[in-house]
Amino acid sequence: MTDQHTLLRLLPKVDESLLGLRSAVSAEIPDLVLKLAVRSVVDAERNRILAGDTSCRELSVDEWQVRFERAVVRMQGPNLKRVINGSGVVIHTNLGRSLLPPSAVTALGQAAGHYSNLEFNLETGKRGSRYSLVEEIVCDISGAEAALVVNNNAAAVLLVLETLAADKEVIVSRGQLVEIGGSFRIPDVMAKSGANMVEVGATNRTHLNDYEQAITDETSLLLKVHTSNFRIIGFTSEVPASDLVTLARQRGLAVMEDLGSGSLIDLSPYGLPKEPTVQEIVRAGVDVVTFSGDKLLGGPQAGIIVGRKKIIDRIKRNPLNRALRIDKFTLAALETILRSYYDFDTALREVPTLRLLVQTQDEIRRRARRLLRRLGGQLMGCCELGQQATMSRVGGGAMPEHGLPSWAVTLVPGSMTLAQLERGLRALDLPIVGRIENEALLLDMRTVLDQELAELAAGLVTVFGGDEGDSA
Repeated sequence: MTDQHTLLRLLPKVDESLLGLRSAVSAEIPDLVLKLAVRSVVDAERNRILAGDTSCRELSVDEWQVRFERAVVRMQGPNLKRVINGSGVVIHTNLGRSLLPPSAVTALGQAAGHYSNLEFNLETGKRGSRYSLVEEIVCDISGAEAALVVNNNAAAVLLVLETLAADKEVIVSRGQLVEIGGSFRIPDVMAKSGANMVEVGATNRTHLNDYEQAITDETSLLLKVHTSNFRIIGFTSEVPASDLVTLARQRGLAVMEDLGSGSLIDLSPYGLPKEPTVQEIVRAGVDVVTFSGDKLLGGPQAGIIVGRKKIIDRIKRNPLNRALRIDKFTLAALETILRSYYDFDTALREVPTLRLLVQTQDEIRRRARRLLRRLGGQLMGCCELGQQATMSRVGGGAMPEHGLPSWAVTLVPGSMTLAQLERGLRALDLPIVGRIENEALLLDMRTVLDQELAELAAGLVTVFGGDEGDSA
């Protein structure tokens, strides 16, 4: 075995390697890209040697060349890649959350490739408001008097609190102080807004008189936060929104509810838990409601604020609103998605997130069988294939305790470990994300699209054929 010092001395020189690489790749690739590619490969090998990796060995000129060329290909490719989601998590935060339908993708292309009336009133020929492009649609569907859209729901909560309660008290149930992804907590958002948080009740039980006793001359807002990403069960109690509204009216206060995921359709008839819809909260008289556009609504990342016109107008005038405003791409996609909600059957059929959530087990199992038929005997001898019942998840912090009955294709490799298989699938040009469970790798077919089956099968064959690429 070659010693560490010798291996380090045998590492190729960058300038010499560049000469050979330049002659082997397209002249259109910039010299800087080639230099960075060579350095990244050499540095990676040096670090492996210094770390004592016993698999390191002397490489030939041709082997180095192959590694350099692969590095160039990786550098020329996008960092934001399309992946096949076999995890079974429908609203997968790490994989981009909700998918958009073709109509929204077309609208995005139009917005990107052409000028638009983003802030131009076509009737008057004067400056217009970007918010007006979707406000009427949001109000039509939600029943609210007015609406505003910002770049995500955390921003929506921050903007509302800063507008209505800066240097004032906001009363909230102790059991509703949620933490969302990335350790982002409601108390932190409230502190940043300048509002003073007043906790009431116990973790599991809060009553109306807890709010009533906490109200002072400094109180501005009663806040209700829907705990969409966790559940407290057993001996529990919370105050309905309608009761908070009654109390607030008596004391001259406003009520805000953060719905988090925010659904426009009751999905309980399709076997999912009953979640409060935006329309129900608006009808309860809540003054301002916030919710996400990219979770149960199934649209692009956005924070939607609906409520009484007098309050929404104040929020619109807040200078912070400009820092949190949405761009033309979000508007284009969101308008397309929202229009489908004028007819709920259309939304269930056309909005991918809704369609994936309400699909039947028979549909999912048929998709699993089609994948197995595509694979045929191509993996025979190197992998044991099968299918099994499993549980998918809604994701995005919604309905955390509820599993969705599903079907998965199972892979038990014979020629590699499960960890190697999982890593190889992620290293493909079109990465495949599954999950390891009970000594097998599962590809949950709820989140695999029909049009992805051929690509999924090809990716599996590539990995077991040893063509997944050098990880160096």
